[in-house]
Amino acid sequence: MLSATGLYAHGVVAGYDHRRPVIDAVDLAVAGGETVGLAGPSGSGKSTLARVLALLHRPYSGTLSIDGHLVTGYRHHAARALRTRIGVLFQQPRLSVDPRMTLRRAIAEPLRAARAPDVAARVRELAELVALTPDLLDRRPHEVSDGQLQRACLARALALSPGHLICDEMTTMLDASTTAALVAVIVDYQQRVGAGVLAISHDTVLLDRWADRVLHLAPTGRLDPATGRDRGERP
Repeated sequence: MLSATGLYAHGVVAGYDHRRPVIDAVDLAVAGGETVGLAGPSGSGKSTLARVLALLHRPYSGTLSIDGHLVTGYRHHAARALRTRIGVLFQQPRLSVDPRMTLRRAIAEPLRAARAPDVAARVRELAELVALTPDLLDRRPHEVSDGQLQRACLARALALSPGHLICDEMTTMLDASTTAALVAVIVDYQQRVGAGVLAISHDTVLLDRWADRVLHLAPTGRLDPATGRDRGERP
């Protein structure tokens, strides 16, 4: 077991064709309680990196550790204790939720999979946390707005109290007020439990306001070594 607490990637190379990796030799560290922003143009590999860090995509090479534990398996081969340490919020909520499910069932899904006690009470607590009213919980995705559905996705991502949260372009489909509300929920959660957050976005203004430091992924799939300054060091 490693000693450092947090989410750490070292020398990660990943993609969908071994001849042309999407991300190349990426080193990334997100410590507990820290918010790291990740920006970059479309096609630079931001979402691929997010999927690797969320244990949803196996890299070709490199290592990943979570809270001092070296990752040896991905997707269903990953240890449950490691999978549940990471919550993920994706860009398009309508692709993240089974359209046949009510919001209540979508939020409850990870709780039931983990055989958590008193699922109904936990769902009510999470819905209140993200400002979803009880009447919305029994609606299906096509019956709610993008913002309401993304609130449900955030509730689901926080259901098992993860120590790390990956937000992959989570605000793209949202208006400014909903974006501010969801970021506020994440910041409050982070302050309460000391979670690390990786915030991926094209919105550099948002990242500059939200993140402790911002990294930039180049079109080559490599992190720009000139980035990563702390908020207080920015001009």
